[in-house]
Amino acid sequence: MLIGLDRRLTPELLYALAAMGHGDQLTIVDANYPAHAAGRATPWGACVDFGGSSIEALDAILSVFPIDTFEPQDAPVRAMQQVNMPDSPAEAVMDAQPVIRAAGHEICMTERFAFYAQAAKSFVIIRTRELRPYGNFILRKGVIL
Repeated sequence: MLIGLDRRLTPELLYALAAMGHGDQLTIVDANYPAHAAGRATPWGACVDFGGSSIEALDAILSVFPIDTFEPQDAPVRAMQQVNMPDSPAEAVMDAQPVIRAAGHEICMTERFAFYAQAAKSFVIIRTRELRPYGNFILRKGVIL
């Protein structure tokens, strides 16, 4: 047991987060995302399971994960746009906004196929039990000052 860590952070998830370097990104995905195949293609080599929702994963991960501020023109936090309603954030994205804002950032909405292309560059894919569609987020790791 460790003191001061969110208990939702599993040993495997902590190891993956610690192995990441500045500029590496992780993708948090919902239950509908093809996480197993996407995870195999990452440097981590497999998806990491998280036992809660995407919002719970964001909250737990952001307790130990610095978000990149080095390249402000390239959004360090992304979410997938809804296919038929690109101007209307999905419910999961709306619920994530306070968590992301508390970390000092905004969510950049990204077209579905552009999101998949960006997610394919991730160091690790984190599969959640989020059942709501479009509960998918990309975070780029920053530095600790």
